Amino acid sequence: MKGVKSIRYVVWMMAVIVLLLGVSFADASAQPVQKNVILATTTSTQDSGLLDVLIPIFEKKTGYFVKTIAVGSGQAMAMGQKGEADVLLVHSPEAEQAFMKNGYGVHRRLVMHNDFIVVGPSTDPAKIKGTKSTVEVFKNIAATKSLFISRGDNSGTHAKEKAIWKIAKVSYEGEKWYQQTGLGMGQTLNVASEKLAYTLTDRGTYLALKKRLGLGILAEGDAVLLNIYHVIEINPAKFPKVNAPGGKAFADFMVSKETQALIKTFGVDKYGSPLFFPDAGKKVEGLGK
Repeated sequence: MKGVKSIRYVVWMMAVIVLLLGVSFADASAQPVQKNVILATTTSTQDSGLLDVLIPIFEKKTGYFVKTIAVGSGQAMAMGQKGEADVLLVHSPEAEQAFMKNGYGVHRRLVMHNDFIVVGPSTDPAKIKGTKSTVEVFKNIAATKSLFISRGDNSGTHAKEKAIWKIAKVSYEGEKWYQQTGLGMGQTLNVASEKLAYTLTDRGTYLALKKRLGLGILAEGDAVLLNIYHVIEINPAKFPKVNAPGGKAFADFMVSKETQALIKTFGVDKYGSPLFFPDAGKKVEGLGK
């Protein structure tokens, strides 16, 4: 009988071991094969604090770990063109269209929008406060040679600024009143504040840093100041080493109902209004182009 009991015990232990191994393999298969996701994004999503709220939720929900590289939209897309990122969150629509046309991205989905504003010192040397046309605002700044601080970093904000100067037909390159930082939005706002200068900024970053800035909103509301964000997955056919499943998981997360609801309320408790407005799935004139 002892021999039979021993055999039964051995069989029972083997069954337990097989069961435990099965559970371990099941758990392993449920986890992402490649856990790190490289997100290249504009500085405004980082400086505003939005990603500090969203990324921990994404990581907990999916098991991925996000490495965020916050640069200008142009630099983020340059990373995408080299396969150095898995997914982009950017706000430079014309550059994004070229990016997609050249096959660097596989999906480009509308996430949210806010708007750009022109901020400056209370002395307002160019007398732009209340001017409805942003083009006229830029013309007045140039005409009065009032100091203007540009990001100068090929970001979405910089692209918008250059587009406005072009419409205004103003030559600004090399002018003493026009200075470039080559920095992100938060740092550029700090420079503008220190120098009592004008600058173009997204509303979200400005509101997030407003308390420590000596700058006020002097021009806003013009249609040309619309600021649209898209999420783009990098094309694995061009770059086999990218984490395509991780990039898709992040993109899916950004346009999900849960995340869009969080975006809708982000900033309301602190600033009295949201810093971004959710747009996933919308087909609105002026958005998603």
